[in-house]
Amino acid sequence: MRVLFFECNEVFNTLLPSAFKDLGHEVEISGKLNEQKIAKLIHKFKPHLILSMGWGLCQSPIYQKCISKYAKKYKIPNVYWSLEDPAFTHLFVLPLIKALSPDFVFTICKSRVDYFKKLGIRAAYMDYGYNPKIHYREKKNRKYNCSIAIVANSYAHVLKDEPHSYRLQSIKTLIYPLLKQNIRIDFWGHDWEKMNPIIRCDIPNDWIHGYLPYSEATKVYSSADIVLGLQNHYTQLTQRTYEILGCEGFLLTADTLALRNLFKPGQDLIVSSSPQETLELVHYYLSRPENREKIRKQGKLAVSNYTYTQRAAYIIDTLKKEKILPKDIQ
Repeated sequence: MRVLFFECNEVFNTLLPSAFKDLGHEVEISGKLNEQKIAKLIHKFKPHLILSMGWGLCQSPIYQKCISKYAKKYKIPNVYWSLEDPAFTHLFVLPLIKALSPDFVFTICKSRVDYFKKLGIRAAYMDYGYNPKIHYREKKNRKYNCSIAIVANSYAHVLKDEPHSYRLQSIKTLIYPLLKQNIRIDFWGHDWEKMNPIIRCDIPNDWIHGYLPYSEATKVYSSADIVLGLQNHYTQLTQRTYEILGCEGFLLTADTLALRNLFKPGQDLIVSSSPQETLELVHYYLSRPENREKIRKQGKLAVSNYTYTQRAAYIIDTLKKEKILPKDIQ
């Protein structure tokens, strides 16, 4: 099967597109777009399936309307994977769906499936995953060797207007108590120097390392004794949750329903429900490397059923069941 991805985000290119290739499909990735390029790609590549995902430069209304036009003209199944639910369903996702007119939508938010269906949008749930080819354990890297690490953007500009967000609650549970006790955390990501007005606590400048290329994150997860993982919602997992476990990182994250539905705290990873519990867990596990190693290895086993190759196979199976793809297509 020939699969055409309209995508220009290099990170996303290593995820689902790579998975479809691993399943033996022929894959084309658009890169930056204009209307002439959209028409040319579809005419030349003759895809059996068109896929778009997320929110980026390729998801402008002009391009989405153009993709929709040519998909309908050549009767090519047109599918969208929504990565911005539930926070931006109304602001971004629904306007995009209106422009793109996809035949089917996959969403990372379970509760949005029925919501989309009530709007007449055919939909199913599909979460993030990880790619074993790029998310794997490496040797400890001297540059990233540390006791406690976090790889995440602060989103300070968003959190100042959302004081009740679950992400901020996660920060106050996992990060704030360590800072108050002057326990070093090494921060990779944008804008952590801007967090003082939000958490009322300074982060020393030499703890902040700024932007980290996506390809380097694996080195941090493999080198830190403990990796902190923020969660954005009580009922959803972040992309990094899967990736940290795929790299055999020792993950300390917020205790959520979504996490407990897939993983076993204390066995696959560790979770905290309060600032005091975070301090207790950090002190306990930093002094017990053998316990960390056992949980780290079990976490990798627990996440092994959530690869992007399995996600790609699920997409194909779902689209066949929904009669969007023919059952005999290879």
